[in-house]
Amino acid sequence: MRQTAPESRGPVRYGPPAPEPGLPVLPGLAALLAAAVDRTEPEPPGGGPVLREAAAGYWWRRGLRTHAEDVVAAPGAQPLLLALIAAHGGDVLLPRPCPAWWTPQARLIGRPAYHVPTPAECGGVPDPYALLETVRRVRAEGGSPRLLLLSVADDPTATVAPPELVREACEAAVAEGLHIISDETWRDTLHRPQDTVLLSPAEMCPDDVTVLTDLAGALAPAAWPCAVARFPPSAPSRADRYADHRARTLDILTALGALVPGPLAPAAAHALDEPEDVTVRARRTADLHGRVAAAVHHAVLAAGALARPPQAGRHVYADLGPLRAGLAARGVTDSLELENHLSARLGTPVPGGHRFGDELGALRARFDTAAFLGSTEEERTEALASPRPGELPHVARALSSFGEALDELDT
Repeated sequence: MRQTAPESRGPVRYGPPAPEPGLPVLPGLAALLAAAVDRTEPEPPGGGPVLREAAAGYWWRRGLRTHAEDVVAAPGAQPLLLALIAAHGGDVLLPRPCPAWWTPQARLIGRPAYHVPTPAECGGVPDPYALLETVRRVRAEGGSPRLLLLSVADDPTATVAPPELVREACEAAVAEGLHIISDETWRDTLHRPQDTVLLSPAEMCPDDVTVLTDLAGALAPAAWPCAVARFPPSAPSRADRYADHRARTLDILTALGALVPGPLAPAAAHALDEPEDVTVRARRTADLHGRVAAAVHHAVLAAGALARPPQAGRHVYADLGPLRAGLAARGVTDSLELENHLSARLGTPVPGGHRFGDELGALRARFDTAAFLGSTEEERTEALASPRPGELPHVARALSSFGEALDELDT
């Protein structure tokens, strides 16, 4: 029997985890966590003053005026996004494709979620004209679109949206009365930061954008749940409009018991302060995954498939549609079957495009670059230290095996 399911269905608990760096914890962060292990109380709702001040400094250094009272912290991006969606109300618009965990957050609280196509050159940000048409259609059908989720450094496509596209999409959204939630978890994972311009929507529309950042993107291990949100700095003329959203977000996080663990807070604040050990590790990690992603991208193209060049993050999003005939010969006709086939063939989870809101019939999948770094901590550490990780025997073998698995689909 074919293992397929409608696009809007499927067990969320089997969805793909966020891409992992696959690297050891920084000793300095581990020491801070160990030193605070005797703390028995969680942080207050929204995070304590030290954690929020550190988050404010993180955004100041990126050109966004931020104070501690503009910040809310939570134990992970998922509960924080859920609280933000609930606090703002209305229907939600998302790019197609989008991170696998976004849509379930909206549906969990009964909010309609509508996907908007992205342009050919990148993912993460909807096409402005398609956005306007979607808003018009949703309203004509009786809906109430109020929120737009986007990510300028995108999971799953690993692309960075050009500033002119971000500006056009944000202006279209604001003109239609939408508030924007900008997920910037991957902004510090640019593969070539000297060649890539990343512009936050909050720089363009400071009064209409809430920024969300999960520390698991570049600053801390994914097993240490901590995410922060920056609300638009309140001015007297706009205080009623936005203070309620932050207060409502805090109410929801409190009701959920979504509080940052006390022992984790000092390490999270230290990471957000970005001392040298944290920034050096983040840069080396981004460079490592960028080099591996470039090799994976080359293998995808060499096999006759398609993929946008990866620019950020730890993954490559491939369209295996050109290999449809070879896949069909192996009983693979949709992205769920593609997920099953590639996961079994490669021995690592390979989520299909349906997980990210793409059409079930499209043969798309996301490959995580951490799978190529080695199976032991020693191998992954060696890859991090190497100036040419692709030449290490274990990395080269993994890349060669990957290329062979794709090549055989063309026969």
